[in-house]
Amino acid sequence: MSRLDIEKQGQLEDSAEQELKEPPMCKVLLYNDDYTTMDFVVRILEDIFHKSPSEATGIMLNVHYNGFGICGYYTSEIAETKVNAVHMSAKKAGFPLKSSMECI
Repeated sequence: MSRLDIEKQGQLEDSAEQELKEPPMCKVLLYNDDYTTMDFVVRILEDIFHKSPSEATGIMLNVHYNGFGICGYYTSEIAETKVNAVHMSAKKAGFPLKSSMECI
């Protein structure tokens, strides 16, 4: 192999390593309000975020006492889908529950 071939191979390997980076992660948050019931928040956490009953209750209590709670960390596309699912479910049930995502 010539020196030029070795340099090209090194550049290709560097390029491949750069392309294989993990996608940025986003945290999904729920926010407290004065109308959404605790039971509904727990159900959202179980149904949309696949949390166990005890995990869902813990997150719901964070939402209630701290004003917000972290539901989990996801890729941006999945986080956006979960935020939309929360808003659609809350609207259908007549609650003003809000959710958002923050990418790291």
